[in-house]
Amino acid sequence: MQDSAGTAMAASAGPCASIPAEHMDFIRQVLDRVGDKWSMLIVAALASGPMRYTDLQRQIPGISQRMLTHTLRQLTEDGLTSRTAYAEVPPRVEYALTPLGGGLYEIVKQLIGWAADHHHEIRANRS
Repeated sequence: MQDSAGTAMAASAGPCASIPAEHMDFIRQVLDRVGDKWSMLIVAALASGPMRYTDLQRQIPGISQRMLTHTLRQLTEDGLTSRTAYAEVPPRVEYALTPLGGGLYEIVKQLIGWAADHHHEIRANRS
């Protein structure tokens, strides 16, 4: 299927209908990144303001050093978080949400709220 400009469309109906097919791979990559549990929890933790690495690790139970480092790198690469290194002894590094990441936080907050509101029902359905 093509739109009036001759661009191939990914789907004929639904939420993907207005997205050109050549953009779908990238959009799936972005959704994979922002939709994983660690990214969402990091974004939620940083909503209260800039944090140091160790403070983030304390705020997110169960995350390994490797996964926290990897996820922060990816979020920074995508422009959702910023990393600021201060020339102090000992060195200090802080992570913060960028304006782009702040917009994602509003969505993440709703998802976390929904999960909290419905966890009993979901747990019962799993039983």
